[in-house]
Amino acid sequence: MANSTLVPEFLLEVFAETWELRILLTVLFLLVYMGSLLGNLIIIIVTTVDQTLNTPMYFFLRNLSILDMGYVSVTVPNACINSLTDHRSISVTGCAAQVFLVFFSACVEMQFLTIMAQDRYVAICKPLLYAMIMNHQFCVQMTLASLLTSLILATVHTSKTFQMSFCYSNVVSQFFCDIPSLLRLSCTDTFNNKLLLLLTAIGFSGSCFTFIAISYIHILSTVLKLPVKGERGKAFSTCFPHIIVVSVFVSSAAYVYFKPSAISEIVEDMTLSVFYTIVPPFLNPIIYSLRNKQIKKAVKKVIFRFFIV
Repeated sequence: MANSTLVPEFLLEVFAETWELRILLTVLFLLVYMGSLLGNLIIIIVTTVDQTLNTPMYFFLRNLSILDMGYVSVTVPNACINSLTDHRSISVTGCAAQVFLVFFSACVEMQFLTIMAQDRYVAICKPLLYAMIMNHQFCVQMTLASLLTSLILATVHTSKTFQMSFCYSNVVSQFFCDIPSLLRLSCTDTFNNKLLLLLTAIGFSGSCFTFIAISYIHILSTVLKLPVKGERGKAFSTCFPHIIVVSVFVSSAAYVYFKPSAISEIVEDMTLSVFYTIVPPFLNPIIYSLRNKQIKKAVKKVIFRFFIV
């Protein structure tokens, strides 16, 4: 990689040019970051301590929370430090590591959301087969398959990106290293890189999103047949936020990665990047768990056990 890269380091963007706005945005992102860590940590603790939550649904929620804590930590702390200190430089190796970790985390996130949609589909549409289909062995296998698939994809895309030569500029138009911004800096042909991204988007992200959409269509169809209106409302209030988060995650990432470089705007790219790197780890605990009565009950039990007794 080093032989193909002519620049010694890259320069990342800060949140804003004016100091006052930069401070404001840094504090905002730090609050969101701390909220993400706290929400996901609560889920990890309660799903580990409370044995009544030893089900496939909470197994994947715990995995998603562990992933989200790592995902949001790849970009936010470094970006906040850069904005406050005005230290924008990042080494080529550090940039490659960030590209790999962001891509890996995004791929695992997408697969976990897909598996969780399947879990809800089986639980609601095929409840009698739930224990047989969503057994512990299947859950472990799907988790390992997600990690392995994401590892392969992230390795391939990162290696292909850093095989290019960067000689036009070393200023990355993002607050973290990402592939679209680096492709714009390359002075070599990027057709193969863009084709690989497109094939990954169609084959991987497209299939995951389609599976999630089909799963929720079946879920909503089943829910509409329920005789109790309260149960319908509960199911709808759970399904729609899930669909919104997945849609925002996929659409914002797709726009940043595939829009023509000629119409690239730094502020627009940075804003959209927030929606697929920072927003999902912050909203997932709220949507998937903190609105869940079992989680709330488990949190109270854990607090009573550790802080009151």
